[in-house]
Amino acid sequence: MIKKLTGLSLVLLAQLSDPCAAAISNPIAFVTEVPIPGDFCALTSTFCNHQGGIDSTGRGGDLWIRYPDGTLKNLTEAAGFGQAGLQGEQSIQVRDPSVHWDGKKIIFSMVIGAPAHFQVKTFNWQLYEITGLGKNETPVITKVLKQPAGYNNVSPVYGTDNNIIFTSDRPRNGLDHLYPQLDEYEDAPTVSGLWKLNPSTGVVFPLSHAPSGDFSPIVDSFGRVIFTRWDHMQQDQQAAADRRGGNFGTFNYSSESATAKILNSRTEVFPEPIRGDEVSLAGTNLNGLVFNQFFPWQVNEDGTEMETVNHVGRHELGGSFVEAVFTDDPDLTFQINSLNQNKIENFFQIKQDPTNPNFLVGVNAPEFGTHAAGQIVRLTNVSPTHNADEMRIDYLTDPSTFIPTGEGETPLPENSGHYRDPSVLSDGTLIAAHTPETRRDKNEGTTSADNADSFPKSRYDFRLRTLKQLPNGTWTADQPLTNGITKEISYFSPDTLRHYSTQLWELQPVEVKPRTRPARRVASALSAPEKQILQEEGVSEASLRQYLSSKRLALAIMRNVTQRDHSDKQQPYNLAVAGSATQTLGNQGKLYEVAHFQAFQADQIRGLGLTGSSTTPKPGRRILGVPVHNVTAVTANPPLSAGAPKGSVKIANDGSVAMLLPTRRALSWQITDPAGKFVVRERNWLTLQPGEIRTCPACHAPNTADQAGHPAASNPPEALRQLLIFLKAKGSL
Repeated sequence: MIKKLTGLSLVLLAQLSDPCAAAISNPIAFVTEVPIPGDFCALTSTFCNHQGGIDSTGRGGDLWIRYPDGTLKNLTEAAGFGQAGLQGEQSIQVRDPSVHWDGKKIIFSMVIGAPAHFQVKTFNWQLYEITGLGKNETPVITKVLKQPAGYNNVSPVYGTDNNIIFTSDRPRNGLDHLYPQLDEYEDAPTVSGLWKLNPSTGVVFPLSHAPSGDFSPIVDSFGRVIFTRWDHMQQDQQAAADRRGGNFGTFNYSSESATAKILNSRTEVFPEPIRGDEVSLAGTNLNGLVFNQFFPWQVNEDGTEMETVNHVGRHELGGSFVEAVFTDDPDLTFQINSLNQNKIENFFQIKQDPTNPNFLVGVNAPEFGTHAAGQIVRLTNVSPTHNADEMRIDYLTDPSTFIPTGEGETPLPENSGHYRDPSVLSDGTLIAAHTPETRRDKNEGTTSADNADSFPKSRYDFRLRTLKQLPNGTWTADQPLTNGITKEISYFSPDTLRHYSTQLWELQPVEVKPRTRPARRVASALSAPEKQILQEEGVSEASLRQYLSSKRLALAIMRNVTQRDHSDKQQPYNLAVAGSATQTLGNQGKLYEVAHFQAFQADQIRGLGLTGSSTTPKPGRRILGVPVHNVTAVTANPPLSAGAPKGSVKIANDGSVAMLLPTRRALSWQITDPAGKFVVRERNWLTLQPGEIRTCPACHAPNTADQAGHPAASNPPEALRQLLIFLKAKGSL
């Protein structure tokens, strides 16, 4: 079904109608790439796309610009970079162009060099800037100063302060024995999160720590850093396979240190076991968890207030299927918010619509087989004044463009192929990279054994095109922006000589023009309920933040954790604080008592590769969630009561929580019953910054109403009072 577009949607569609290449009024920069058929850990993959090796990235691409009259200029070639033919020391590949606020320079990532025959060599993406973009100017490329060397730095954008926000596979804490960080799915290398660099001072720090990866950041007109995050908080499927007799060789390290012992254990405590892990699920009342989605997130430029865009999530957008957590409670069920009729599984390559800042445009694509190409969709009501219940998905291209056609299957007539890198231009024109191929990609060329020649041939031929609206309201590819760019390219990989003699892919278009620089967003001041507690206890907000910064801690405050959003029926929602009168009931079903708030930190302590006679682990480590044991955080919080779970604090009688937490490391949490058994679990990883005070009405707070129809809690949190009294008694405040 195609959603009927009304209101603001019709305004945009009128602006987008009948686009054509000749009507584009500003220059468009884009990149070219050799058409590599493989779609796992490759440049165009949905994840693990950051590596600079020749097999992942290829060589021979360039940064181009298309002027309004249709003429093209190869910017990297004009600046003296890159080569045709056999790729060697001067060869390049480029990606991720982003235009400065003044429209006069572009920052992008580039990898330089290719291996000689039989040579095994490491190559890394680094950040570069290019100026001289005018038709009659000579481009000049300079390397960004003081960026992390020896790592892959990709997806750069300019912050409002001209500092650079990017993703990198630099270890979270800079310790190379943890390199590379491995994701929570395939144990494949991933970026460690978003980073921020001041090229003048060399100060670089993580805005986020992402256990499975953050991708494609932008800075929107509201000053938010918007990006795609891979939410895959689940137990290790490789370890689950090993428990059934597999041979991944998974094991736990005793700690994150370089001298950590290899343990004869693959124990995991958070979250619950994955679906299909019969060994771990046996004898429990758990259904097993599979959680997997690429959704839109936001964070301030200083790394504070990180959350999904406007708190939107699986219940509003769709995403992976998650069963009821417990098998013995018939009131728990998978539920999707019925307010949003159009659902998506993922949201890649997000861009804001300059003609309507209330829209984000992106791609709903499958994880594998299509090079992150699929259906163009639009997320509406994204301004900070909206909440998740008000957000909707509009389908722009037909839903059939999301699902690849099976081999031998006739595509639907409305299936116009696959799309990626959509962008709405300032004049309302919608452009994207498009291939008419409806199937998954496959190498239809020749392959060979090592030390021979191969001629790979992708099914896909991504070309930049405008889109036009059809009478039924959907959008489809229309006019190409170029006549096609062809280049003879060959390179060693390293034993096989790969040849490409075809049109290059055209990807990642960006409009080259000045933009209004948004106001810088900073962490919000405390709200009235928290201010009231501070005032009554004689503690200033400034002194509290100073204490937190000095200890590299953050403070998380929740007013009433018995509240749940009205749409969340997958986990318990009839909750009562043990030993108090505080409770919130969604119905007269099973009541769950809660007593503790337990936090978990993401430690890189999972290794793999100890199989058979192998005694040397593979490089890198995956994260596991373990109860918070950061010494500074543990000693700063009140001592645990008898029987309380590790890394926890007591839930106050009014349902509130206040806990000091470590920073610049992924965190998650759960609320437990008096015996320490989990009742409700967070399903995402979050990062806090030193000095941050993060307040929330509840644990998965209501968007508009909780399970009982009540608005979000506004009580002054007694747990904050108890924490302040404790800190004052210690002399910390």
